[in-house]
Amino acid sequence: MIFQKSFKFFKKKDYAEKNPENGFYRFSYSQEGEDMLLSRIFPDKTDGFYVDIGAHHPFRFSNTYFFYKKGWKGINIDPIPGVKNLFDKYRERDINLEIGVSNIEEFSTYYQFNEPALNTFNQIEAESKNGIHNGTYFITNRIQIQTKKLSTILKENLKENIQIDFLNIDVEGLDFEVLQSNDWESFRPKVILIEELKFDFSELNKNSINDFLNKQGYKLMYRTVNTSFYILN
Repeated sequence: MIFQKSFKFFKKKDYAEKNPENGFYRFSYSQEGEDMLLSRIFPDKTDGFYVDIGAHHPFRFSNTYFFYKKGWKGINIDPIPGVKNLFDKYRERDINLEIGVSNIEEFSTYYQFNEPALNTFNQIEAESKNGIHNGTYFITNRIQIQTKKLSTILKENLKENIQIDFLNIDVEGLDFEVLQSNDWESFRPKVILIEELKFDFSELNKNSINDFLNKQGYKLMYRTVNTSFYILN
């Protein structure tokens, strides 16, 4: 009897439809379940605000779409040509920008791959991934794209008194430069997610991203395979 009552509660509250087991899972849009970890940090919030740098796609590998469906909104930034139209179609509440982010405002070479998730402004990163997996992934184009500092983008697009709940950074090798481009006195997200492909817990004292964010008042709290979660103290 207790189990049956509990099952009815979960079935009503979550996602069960035809199959009983469906009431006991949550659907993640992230590549490594990052949105599920974030949902533990913001369990009941329905009106939050995110900034997603390297947003890639409205749904695919998205750390923000789970929250958009809950009523959140934010700023999505990605330089993939044509991506703004896609975000404008499916993410109408969001501000969607087709631009690069860097600590220097200039036109930079953007390397496009046949797998857009690998696109990058980082020449070393691009060349190291060109032809990987026996030629499965390769560079298809090189174009010049304008980059702006994160501080400039936020000053231009963030309304006054809006608190950023989480900042997501996934820019294939230039993540540290994005951090350097922010005005940390003006814009202090509660949580920062940042891709760190060569992360090593045993060498945390040599990690430039960890050192930089510690100085800004953040502490490393969680890791997925490639993503670090920093929480504002």
